[in-house]
Amino acid sequence: MEKLSLTAKKTWFARYRKTNFAASLRLEGFVPSPCEGDIKLPSREAALRAVRRIKA
Repeated sequence: MEKLSLTAKKTWFARYRKTNFAASLRLEGFVPSPCEGDIKLPSREAALRAVRRIKA
């Protein structure tokens, strides 16, 4: 079995992240609309800044 590269792993997770999130919303009883999947997540740096601001 060949090893997957980091790029291949990132691609796979990016592809299935949206579907997994929608499925978890449905399990909790929410009905996600198709446009909710297009929400851009913040960059890692922006998320870290927000968390640091909350902790300070």
